[in-house]
Formats: sequence, C-alpha cells, structure tokens
Amino acid sequence: QVQLVESGGGLVQPGGSLRLSCTASGFTFKKEHMSWYRQAPGKEREFVAFISNLGFTTSYIDSVKGRFSIFRDNDKSTVDLQMNSLKPDDTAVYFCNVMIDNVDYWGKGTQVTVSP
Repeated sequence: QVQLVESGGGLVQPGGSLRLSCTASGFTFKKEHMSWYRQAPGKEREFVAFISNLGFTTSYIDSVKGRFSIFRDNDKSTVDLQMNSLKPDDTAVYFCNVMIDNVDYWGKGTQVTVSP
C-alpha cells in the first residue's frame, strides 16, 4: 500500500532553516508527481510546492517563492523541502502528497514551528 512518511520538522527561530524529507513506498515513485502541503492551526490545508516525476518542473505558492526549494531523489524514493528564511507564518503541519489514479494519499505530517 502507498505510504508516505515525513520527517525533519521542529522548532526554529525566525530566519532559520529546516529541511523536511518524505520517504515514499508502495508505488513506482519515479512515475508520480509529488507535492508538499501545510496546514496551520485553524486554517485550511494549502498547497506549498510541487515537483514533477522526473524533477524537471517545480512550482510554489507565492508566499514561499525564493525561500523554499523542493527536491526529489528517485533512487531513494524521497522528496525533500528545503525551507530557508523561515517566518512565523510558516508555522504549520507539513504533509507529503501524491495523487495516483485520482486518489490523494497523505503522510501523517511533521510539525514546523517558527518562533523566537
């Protein structure tokens, strides 16, 4: 079965950096596009970043452009989110996502807290 396991979250000061990682299994990783989403307390889950199956195309929500970068390693079945210049508004639970045959799969998420 499809499994997505996120890691790398934590507490960081404003201006700091974190790198999140998602390890995937249960499907042919190199065939699927991958995304990161986040959900802040009391808010809807929102798209953060996308990477195409071979990594040639990426996209980001405007609020993280120039600060976040998404990477993938198809040999290791991982997709990472490098987050720099973090702001308190980036505080959220971050989720890895894949859509296969019109079905969304999610990890359990990893908490990122940006606070002095």
